[in-house]
This record gives sequence, C-alpha cells and structure tokens, in this order.
Amino acid sequence: MRLTARAKINLYLHVTGRRPDGYHLLDSLVAFADIGDEVVVAPADDLTLVVDGPFAAALDRGDNLMLTAAKALAAAAGRTAAAGLHLTKRLPVAAGLGGGSADAAAVLRGLNEIWELGFPVAALREIGGRLGADVPVCLESRTVFMSGIGDRIEAAPAVPPVPALLVNPGIALATAEVFAALPAANDPSGRFDRPATDAAALATVLACRRNGLEDAARRLAPAVGQVLDRLSALPGVLLARMSGSGATCFALFQDLEAAQTAEAALRQREPDWWTAVTRLGAAA
Repeated sequence: MRLTARAKINLYLHVTGRRPDGYHLLDSLVAFADIGDEVVVAPADDLTLVVDGPFAAALDRGDNLMLTAAKALAAAAGRTAAAGLHLTKRLPVAAGLGGGSADAAAVLRGLNEIWELGFPVAALREIGGRLGADVPVCLESRTVFMSGIGDRIEAAPAVPPVPALLVNPGIALATAEVFAALPAANDPSGRFDRPATDAAALATVLACRRNGLEDAARRLAPAVGQVLDRLSALPGVLLARMSGSGATCFALFQDLEAAQTAEAALRQREPDWWTAVTRLGAAA
C-alpha cells in the first residue's frame, strides 16, 4: 500500500499558555500540502524499514517513529509487528512540516488496512497521540483547528486550495529547543468562523494572526528571518510566515503561476535552499 505523508503547514500558530507539566498549549489552523514523503507498507515476516530519497541521510534509522508506530499498533491489536516499511524521504528533516509525524500516521493508516484490523480513526488517533503531538492531526490530513498540546482537533471553516511556495534554508530546528527559547506565552485564540473564498481572503484573515514561535526560531536560526525577508519581497506574495517551529517558511499566492515564477526568482538568488510549489488545503 502506497501513501503520501503530506506536509503539515501551520497557517497560524498561537501559543496560548503552558501546563504545570511544562507542555505548551497551542491554537493553530493546520492545512496540508499536496506534496510529502512517500510511505509504502507491505506484508512481511519481520519488521523492516528501508529509507531512500533526497533527505534520507538526515534520518535516525534506529529510532525512527515509523517503527515505533508499527510496534504500537501491533501491541494494540495483540499481534506481531511484522511489516516491510519503505520511506522515500522528500521533505527536509526537523523542518516544521510534521514530516516524521506524517510518516508515522501513514504507517498507522497503512498497516490498519494491510493487517485488516478495522480500527476506527478515533482509535488510531489515540495510539498516535502517544507517539507524538502532531501524529493525530496528520492522521486527519485535512484543514482543521488544533489546540491543547496538539491533541484536540476540530473542524475549521472551508479553506480553498491555496497555491504556496515552501522554503527551507537547509537548517534543522529541534522543536524542543524552540519551545525552550520561548518567553511567556499568552497569545489569544485565533479562531474564526467565516470560510475564506479565495487565497486573498484567506491571507487577509491570517494577517492579524501569527506564528508565536517565530521570534524564538529567529534567535536560534537567523536564516529564518532571511527566508521571510526574501519571501516577503517576491512579487505576488499575499502572506509570508514560518510553519511550525521552523525553519521552513511559506508564502501564499493567488495562483500557481505566480508561485512558480516566485520560486524561479528565489532559486536564482538562493540556489542552495530547498523550495517546493504546492497547494495547501487540497483534497487528500
């Protein structure tokens, strides 16, 4: 079974508080790109993982979340964790795109089918929540509001498929380090209830919201600021923002042609940066 582990984009991300146990409380509008890693699951006698792709070398093969997901699902089903997993790693690692969580979510979905378990999404979400805060929302792989520590997922107003340019300067940012560098968190909720009719309307709604982790990420990795400056200066940009804990940033455009033209211009100036033109909010 072949699945796309779609890149997760935080269109806004507010840090609304902190629990006594140290975990931060979030409020975020999450959308998914139409690009991502490729995950293949297949029956096998043992549990194995093969990794290839442009970002394969950056992964820890021995402690990969895909293997942990397979073992957790097998334990919940009372069966042996036997499957052949193959990951083509196309997304940058530790990049604010939820790549590892999306890969794990794809394993849960795929093995639920391959092993014929019939677990409902709610059960997979519960298992995924024990693996990482982003795994439940990656199981949804659709535009939703996310809150709590990432464990609360609620329907969001309709968001049209929006052309976007994703950019990563080649710097990995550990989520824990970004949160550790965060000052007191007191962002308000950013929830809204009116659907956006097009990219420009969505950009207007998002303009008065933000990514509350951006300042901390900029201090840890000044390249984040450089990316945002470059994106903001490109023609046709409606909004430029960091996703997740960085270092990947995104820019929204009215149409794909504008996004592609902007990507070409950016690559001339910064040929070593990873870039991708995609649509956010497109159907899975």
